[in-house]
Amino acid sequence: MNTLKLKISSTLTFCLVALVGLAQKQPVEVDKGYQIEIQTSAICEMCQYALEKDLAFEKGVKEALLNLEDKVMTITYNAKKTDAETLRKRITMVGYHADTLTRNPIAYEKLPMCCKDGSHGTPNPQVPLKPNNN
Repeated sequence: MNTLKLKISSTLTFCLVALVGLAQKQPVEVDKGYQIEIQTSAICEMCQYALEKDLAFEKGVKEALLNLEDKVMTITYNAKKTDAETLRKRITMVGYHADTLTRNPIAYEKLPMCCKDGSHGTPNPQVPLKPNNN
């Protein structure tokens, strides 16, 4: 019986890891360099403005656009100057979750009230796809 429980447990763990891996998209090559789609916890136009403005100053970013309907940030960048993980970390430093990375709590506290969990009828609290271990 214990062997069966162990097999079921390891199978479920494998499935969870696979799902998280699928949820976090990988960069694709485009005409202007590389492009990545990053799931965020942004909820309003103020969030959109903050993220797009901040990412405009990240070295290597050519374009950063947030789709508020699905909360996905599409970033086109020069892979010689930055990478997908750096861009995810930059989003967390603005105060938002980025795929599996948890937002910086100090940056989150500085966000306008309309950008915080529970505003605009959003679930409270929002969480990343899978919290990091930090």
